[in-house]
Amino acid sequence: MRQRVAPNLAWILLERGMQVSIGIVVVAILARALGPVGFAHFQYAQSLVLIAASFALVCGAEVVVPRLVTASAPHAEAARHALLAHAFVLRFVGGVIGYLLMLGYLYATSPDAEIWHAALLLGIAILLREPFGVVSAWMQARTHSRPGVLFNTAALGTKAALVGALFLFGVREVSGYAAAFAIEAVVLAAMQMLYFRLRMCEHCAGGLSGVDWQRSRLHELLTSGALFWASFMLMMGARRVDQLVLQQAVSAADFGAYAACMQVVDNFTILASVLAAGLAPAYVYSRGNLAEARTNIGHVALALTTAGLVGGVVIAACAPWIVHLLYGHAFAPTIALLRAAALLSALVFADVGLTLLAVRLRRPDWIAIKWLAVFVVTLLFDLVIVPRYGSWGAIAGYGLGNAVATLVGVALWWRCRPTTSVVTP
Repeated sequence: MRQRVAPNLAWILLERGMQVSIGIVVVAILARALGPVGFAHFQYAQSLVLIAASFALVCGAEVVVPRLVTASAPHAEAARHALLAHAFVLRFVGGVIGYLLMLGYLYATSPDAEIWHAALLLGIAILLREPFGVVSAWMQARTHSRPGVLFNTAALGTKAALVGALFLFGVREVSGYAAAFAIEAVVLAAMQMLYFRLRMCEHCAGGLSGVDWQRSRLHELLTSGALFWASFMLMMGARRVDQLVLQQAVSAADFGAYAACMQVVDNFTILASVLAAGLAPAYVYSRGNLAEARTNIGHVALALTTAGLVGGVVIAACAPWIVHLLYGHAFAPTIALLRAAALLSALVFADVGLTLLAVRLRRPDWIAIKWLAVFVVTLLFDLVIVPRYGSWGAIAGYGLGNAVATLVGVALWWRCRPTTSVVTP
């Protein structure tokens, strides 16, 4: 078993490691090119876009992929094409709603013009990434994800090259770098659509116009993934609400220092999902016995927490070197924030491990309840504490939110413990 898990985990780590590494380089260039204030404006706009983008995650892969796999002959290809077309429309409508809500929030809060320009350009990804991401679900259903990896890498490389070129030419405008991110989304969507049209059968020749549109199918796809959709929106809200509150309470330079800190922490905590994805199939999902799966989930959660704590200690110890290497001396206030956030991030690893139980039992309602609790607690805490304590209040809210997620996970894990009945003679 371990011989199968290790190579699989290594490939996952290699792919994710490349994406994270390029992402860190891009962020470092942005920080040095834009400075603390410009970087703050860019990161705030990106936070708004990430929250708005969650609206486009309606009808996610957990809904589309199983239906693509079970499509049967004689009209399997036509059925798959119709399914993908309906999913595309739902995601695109969700993306439009998210984009409009983002514009409404910007209008209500009246931020700096740089934030407006950055959000308008970065928001292009809302309309493209998830709608055209149905092609990735199609490739996943065919167990042929290699093209998707290559497309993501090519688009990411395009963005990195553009960002590097802008930096070398001395560009200091936020909108220029936001345009590079928008081009990445355009390139990725174009490659996905071209590949799909070349590989799909003649049923896709007519595009969306040749689809037998059914309102009942749209409704079924919408309701089937509603809990997953709500969970992801609540998760993104809980993860980014600190920056929305903080931006209104502190100077742009202080916000930039906090955003730089969370960029490092976010890239580190991605490791939790990668490790869980590599361990879960063999140690959790393949276990037919719930008691054994629950025990293994406890072991995985403990192992992930240990890994998160060790990594957090290393990051905290190396915080001055990390900040100066990535962001430069202008971001010196980030060092202390990073030390605290890195240690608190071990709770994220614990939460990811414990969430495997809800996934194993196919209980998206548990995940939605957890993120609703985290979102409400974090929002209320930040609204009270952040205006008084600034970035340190946001750090405390980050830790509290992760603690709530972990406690909910522990409670659900304990609730599912096996019960033994005593037989009396």
